[in-house]
Amino acid sequence: MELARETGFSHWGIFPVSALRFLPEVRAACEVNKCGRYDKSWSCPPACGTLEENEAKARTFSWGILLQTTGEMEDDFDVETMLEAERLQKERFDAFCRRVPEGERHLPLGAGTCTLCPECTYPDAPCRFPGRMHSSMEACGLVVTEVCQAADTPYYYGLRTLTYTCCVLFV
Repeated sequence: MELARETGFSHWGIFPVSALRFLPEVRAACEVNKCGRYDKSWSCPPACGTLEENEAKARTFSWGILLQTTGEMEDDFDVETMLEAERLQKERFDAFCRRVPEGERHLPLGAGTCTLCPECTYPDAPCRFPGRMHSSMEACGLVVTEVCQAADTPYYYGLRTLTYTCCVLFV
C-alpha cells in the first residue's frame, strides 16, 4: 500500500483472489470491439488467452491490490481531465509494476488495453515488452465494480468524477 501511495494513486484496497469471478459475459463484451483493440493486440482477446486460461493463471495468486486514479471534471464533457486521468493511471500503473521487487511474482491487470507501444506488433512479431505488457481486468472476465467491492474500495466518487481502476495480483 506504501508503493501505491508513492506512485501517486488516488485510492487503493486489498482483496483476496478467491473473491474474483471470471465471467464469460464480460469477456464476450471484448468481441463487440467498441475499443477497436479486439484481435489487434497481444494484451487483448483472443491473443491474451482464453477466459479459462486467464482464470487459471490468476488463481495461482492469493491476494491483489486495487489501484485507482480519480479525476475531478469541470463539467460532464471535460475531455482534458478524462484524458489526463487516463494518462496518469497508465503512468502510475507502469511505475508501480516496475517497482515490484525483482523476482516477486505478480500479475498486472490494467485499465484498458496495454499502450506501452504506439503500435502493437501483434500478430506479426512477439511482444516487445512481454514483462511489462498487461491485459485489462475486463479481458480477463472481471467486473471492475465487483473487484472494488472485494477490496472495500468505492468505484464511484461522486458527481463530475472519473475513476480508472486496475489491479495487481500477488502470491
